[in-house]
Amino acid sequence: MDVVRLGLGEHLVEYTQAWALQREIHADVAEGTRPDTLVLVEHEDVYTAGRRTATWDRPLDGTPVVDVDRGGKITWHGPGQLVAYPIVRLAEPVDVVAYVRTLEQAVMDTCAAVGLTTTRVEGRSGVWLPADDATAPDAGGPRTSAPARAPRRERKVAAIGVRVARGVTMHGLALNCTPDLGAFGRIVPCGIADADVTSLSAELARDVTIAEVEPLLTGHLGSALAPLLAASHQGEVVGRLT
Repeated sequence: MDVVRLGLGEHLVEYTQAWALQREIHADVAEGTRPDTLVLVEHEDVYTAGRRTATWDRPLDGTPVVDVDRGGKITWHGPGQLVAYPIVRLAEPVDVVAYVRTLEQAVMDTCAAVGLTTTRVEGRSGVWLPADDATAPDAGGPRTSAPARAPRRERKVAAIGVRVARGVTMHGLALNCTPDLGAFGRIVPCGIADADVTSLSAELARDVTIAEVEPLLTGHLGSALAPLLAASHQGEVVGRLT
């Protein structure tokens, strides 16, 4: 699987530029003229809306939103968020749910590698931190006489929205590393009003940068996706990533 680091570590990328590149690569992979490809990018500030986005999920102040052809609802992309677009041919019969679960697992393994235990939430895509109560001590810390922190709701650290056409995937996942989480306050992220959004840095109380996370995520995606790819591509993924 080829890896395209689109401006990563150098500059932010405007969303529609990356979307146009996705469509170009998708057409080539579907035609068999290009290998499976992983695009990694850090976007300029933007809201994107999937096909199921409701009117009331959008910003109320007229902030522009890019409507896209993926599943899911509205989300934000921007500085401090690592976005991964795997454009790969899936084995037949195509199982989109299994593909989404695989992306989730790759992110969960990445989070574990930087010291954060995450989970899934039944009926909701993405990677999550569970709710905690008012008596819980800080994550990973011993119980002390210090005041307990306020209770927190379930929190999403990574969002997933995909499209599969002609057996080839598009769009992908967004992992919050060091973003300004205030950007999510202008929308109902992913159309889920009873949960919150978080980041690796917020959960671990240290800066967890894209530069630290990217090689981990790339490796975990390569390993996780290999069993799902069309037979002619199996066995090639990990070797090309290492």
